[in-house]
Amino acid sequence: MKSNTQNSDSLNVLLIGNNPMELGTVLDQLKQVRAQKIITEIAFDLKGIVDRLIMFNPNFIFIDDNIGRTELRETVKQLSANRKTKDIPITVLKSSNYHEALGSGSILDYLLKQNLSTEALYNTVRNSLRFRKTQRYLQKIYQKRKTERLLNLVLE
Repeated sequence: MKSNTQNSDSLNVLLIGNNPMELGTVLDQLKQVRAQKIITEIAFDLKGIVDRLIMFNPNFIFIDDNIGRTELRETVKQLSANRKTKDIPITVLKSSNYHEALGSGSILDYLLKQNLSTEALYNTVRNSLRFRKTQRYLQKIYQKRKTERLLNLVLE
């Protein structure tokens, strides 16, 4: 797996939310991951996200749903529309199961905050990165076969 970080053994994780206490808890749990070095940055608003993306190339993004439904939707929309961030896996940290999930292809997972653990956070990062890598591979194969079929039709 190719990493955007300078050290291929580390992952850059961006935490987005408006509650420093809750993000601090997530940050503490990510620091406890021993399987891989995780470098984190925190953004509290849309401007902060843009600033962090310029300076910090995240491999993964956690978004706290407490930033608000509209802000969450807008953040995911902007991340999905940007060519530099559209392939970064996103997991939403949810306060409860009662809120409906956003129907976005960029959000790969949801975690309940009440069930957060170091292992759960690391597993969602690892699984989402594998899923995204598989998606890119399958898309590449599909495009290659599509091109080959077109060439065969043209040559016939």
